[in-house]
Amino acid sequence: MTIFIFIAILFTIALIVIVGLVMPKETLLISSDIIIDKPKDTVWDYVRLLRNQEDYNTWIRQDPNIKMTYTGTDGTPGFIAGWESKTRMGDGEQEILKVDEGESYEAELRFRNHENRTHVRTALESIADGKTKVSTTMSATPIFPMNMMMPIMKNVLKSKMDENSANLKRILEA
Repeated sequence: MTIFIFIAILFTIALIVIVGLVMPKETLLISSDIIIDKPKDTVWDYVRLLRNQEDYNTWIRQDPNIKMTYTGTDGTPGFIAGWESKTRMGDGEQEILKVDEGESYEAELRFRNHENRTHVRTALESIADGKTKVSTTMSATPIFPMNMMMPIMKNVLKSKMDENSANLKRILEA
């Protein structure tokens, strides 16, 4: 009986490793768009500041005991918003890499519990008088073993990003 359990465990581990090695390692892209009934400059003044994510970011809001730290000048390249969380999110940081004033910003998410890095771009587009389209795109190239979970995680991440967009809309239109 013990040999059977040992063989079953070895088989399971081997299967996990094989699946992880053959899973695609392509870049995962997830986007969320929303129309906010506010002028572009008003929306930009709010979304460009990472500190404001405490108000609308689903992941931050799910942990009432999250500890946030900030380094640098918010809204500018080099600004880092760090966090310590006891939830599944774990600890990490987000750094602004590039700002195209009034148009977009790019940031990098780094989680301390794995080596994957996620690139995030938030862009604004004026689509009519007093209406702004906000597009957020996440891209990452997951490494083993994270690549095994990406087919499942893609839908979860998309749902959370859409929730962030809805929260942003609710706050800015209030």
